[in-house]
Amino acid sequence: MATPDIAHAFLVTETTMAARLTRAKRKIATARIPYVVPSADALPARVDAVLTIIHLLYAAGHTAHSGEDLVRDELTGRALDLARMLRLLLPADREAAGLLALLLVHDARRATRTDAQGRLLRLEEQDRSAWDRERIAEADRLVVAALRAGPPGRFTLQAAIAALHAQAPSYAETDWPQILTLYDALLRIWPSPVVALNRAVAVSMVDGPQDALAEVEALERDGRLAGYRYLPATKAELLHRLGRDAEAVDAYQAALALSENAAEQEFLAERVRSAGPTS
Repeated sequence: MATPDIAHAFLVTETTMAARLTRAKRKIATARIPYVVPSADALPARVDAVLTIIHLLYAAGHTAHSGEDLVRDELTGRALDLARMLRLLLPADREAAGLLALLLVHDARRATRTDAQGRLLRLEEQDRSAWDRERIAEADRLVVAALRAGPPGRFTLQAAIAALHAQAPSYAETDWPQILTLYDALLRIWPSPVVALNRAVAVSMVDGPQDALAEVEALERDGRLAGYRYLPATKAELLHRLGRDAEAVDAYQAALALSENAAEQEFLAERVRSAGPTS
């Protein structure tokens, strides 16, 4: 992955990430840290970092930070291969199973995320009959086994949320209350502002867009998601649902200014047009 993609994954500027990478390389060279396979005792402490990197690799391919295409198949494919390998190496690790399940569910609908012209399709617009049901079933088995084996970690909870979306017969029949419950659990063990933003979407479907908007505005004031295009994009959707279209247009335009991916840019531009004045 290039430095801009890594920076985007970690929600920092390219300059900041470049400096971090330089410092890390210098530290390794100065300390002459050798490459060694960790001992059995040290392995568990390293697993979470490996899972996180594989997840970020998949995320970088799932929605490319820049370029013409929404998806970078070479990254999603590599991440999925690594997740399967880790699952084989660590068959008793619940989070390795959870990560594999999460990636399988996302990959099951990868081909339906854009139309024949490359236009981005929202979840409610995607053709569910074209989703890979074998992968969804495999993911469900992994999630169920991981949940039965003990308290779920962050990847297992994310996989459970993704599985509920995938198993719903239609967008309208999605079990949003259960999804919100899972997000509550995820936020407790992983208090990430990105999780809080995703949870706000579930809140909007259970309690309405006004309650969700209050949570999104709190995240704006928090500041940790400054520069994260999905924050103004989510706010715009909520404002549009509330009939506050002039404000929605401003928020869509803010998201558009932060996006460098052509498919996302076209999607956001279309949302600006649809929410804007009709005359």
